[in-house]
Amino acid sequence: MKRVTSKENTICLHEYMPRSELVVRRESVEKPRFPVIDFHTHLGSLTDGEESEVKQRITGHIEELRAVGVVHVVNQELQCGKKLFDVLEITAPYSDFLTSFGAVDISQLDEPSFPSMVRESLEHGVKLGMRGIKVWKNVSLGMKDKSGRYIPIDDPRLKPIWENAARLGLPVLAHIADPVAFFRPVDRFNERFEELQRHPDWSFCSPELFEFEELMEQQERLLEGNPDTTFIIAHMGSYAENLGFVGKCLDKYPNMYVDIGARLAELGRQPYTARKFFEVYQDRILFATDCFPGGLDHLHYYEFLETRNEYFDYSPSEIPGQGRWKIYGIGLDDEILEKVYNLNAKRLLER
Repeated sequence: MKRVTSKENTICLHEYMPRSELVVRRESVEKPRFPVIDFHTHLGSLTDGEESEVKQRITGHIEELRAVGVVHVVNQELQCGKKLFDVLEITAPYSDFLTSFGAVDISQLDEPSFPSMVRESLEHGVKLGMRGIKVWKNVSLGMKDKSGRYIPIDDPRLKPIWENAARLGLPVLAHIADPVAFFRPVDRFNERFEELQRHPDWSFCSPELFEFEELMEQQERLLEGNPDTTFIIAHMGSYAENLGFVGKCLDKYPNMYVDIGARLAELGRQPYTARKFFEVYQDRILFATDCFPGGLDHLHYYEFLETRNEYFDYSPSEIPGQGRWKIYGIGLDDEILEKVYNLNAKRLLER
């Protein structure tokens, strides 16, 4: 037998693709046990291209979603002003399947007319069928005011958005922070090292930016300071790595909901904690994938929620994008599963 030398044993991390030898029973899930409302999806730009091409793209995506058991989606694009109004008109014929949230032009924050612009824009959006507001992480991690300072999500100047949302009965989906590892040094200790190597612009580890912990403090002040506004804090309340923290926030702020979009990798590696979390907060969790046309991955979500399968992939990619680990199912009871799949979303959308 040839002896393998240490040099032959040396490979780069991206070349390492271990094949598990674990033999366990795996229950297959081809369709969800209940109809699904995906509360966090993206249709992409609908205002570019020919009308026929846009319609074909929408109908194709709807067929794609129906095939995996989805009965309704919420389109969470960051459109505002005329682009938002155009999107609402384009999607109006598909209202039985598709609901759109809109955004506010925060670049006008320092203008005296900002409060009236917010009010008029949201009122017009509602008339055209808008059912909620989307706020993205770029508010605090990318945008600066006229003084050159980054804008905290709890900035008092943003108050007109939250007040009008409450007045008009519009829930606010707020993407406030990315995974904690994105705020840590990109070194050998970072569990998202490979992902951040592929996407260096996703790193927020910079002395000029808000730290993750500062964003969580802002998030809590936002929730506490606007008790009449319903907030869905996207991506498992911004902190899927720490469900204890998220649970304490849900306990303190009855106006807070969470969605599970793009956090399967985090939830599935803590199945005992996650299952208990879903049991306790079953009325405040929304099904979501954060998917785009052509990039559906719903079956992994169904497997996680419906089975007790062990050590399976959370992604179809050969090298999982969010970390080199497997996940475990939490096998929710039907009563909880139906709430997560559609009942909680219906309650918010039908207000």
